[in-house]
Amino acid sequence: MTVIVHHLNNSRSQRILWLLEYLEIDYEIKHYQRDPITQQAPLSLAQVHPLGKSPVITHDGIVVAETGAIIEYLIDNFRKVDLTPKTKENNLQYKYWLHFAEGSAMTDLLVSLFTRGFKTPERDALMDRVVKPHLKNIFGFIENHLKDKEWFAGDFSGADIAMSFPIEAFLTGKIVDVETANMEKWLKKVHAMKSYQTALEKGGPYIYAKQ
Repeated sequence: MTVIVHHLNNSRSQRILWLLEYLEIDYEIKHYQRDPITQQAPLSLAQVHPLGKSPVITHDGIVVAETGAIIEYLIDNFRKVDLTPKTKENNLQYKYWLHFAEGSAMTDLLVSLFTRGFKTPERDALMDRVVKPHLKNIFGFIENHLKDKEWFAGDFSGADIAMSFPIEAFLTGKIVDVETANMEKWLKKVHAMKSYQTALEKGGPYIYAKQ
């Protein structure tokens, strides 16, 4: 049965389209648009999964939500190309960055993204005292990891798929002053991949690809 991607515009589900293209898996896209004022997902997504969030896929009667779980599900069930590192060290790095992408990398980044329209002293204080120092530490850590590596966990893997969104979102916003040369070099390779470009064409407008 064909994989169905419930794709929200300008969201983390863009990575799932890229993965499907890379793995050459047949899939169908059901498009959902954010509210132009609130930027929230439409209520119709809650008919697919109770939380009403994207990404979410349906396949063979199964509903799979959360980026990391979807990446693992697709790699495990469609092994046209194996994107799981084989060595113990690289496999540990793969798992680390797969979860880092939706954990450590996103917590403060989401605060910044979702509150950028609120220009208040309280928001500015939160950003200056908490969010910006955290982001500088987190993305400085990512930058340092990539200084002598082509990909996050040895060869190209699902970890690179997962890490694409936080890096794209961070570089688009230029939220804090931190060295980004290694992240930019890595992202340039990502954006040049045919599977990534095809996913962009099918997914529709995606503001975070414009570096």
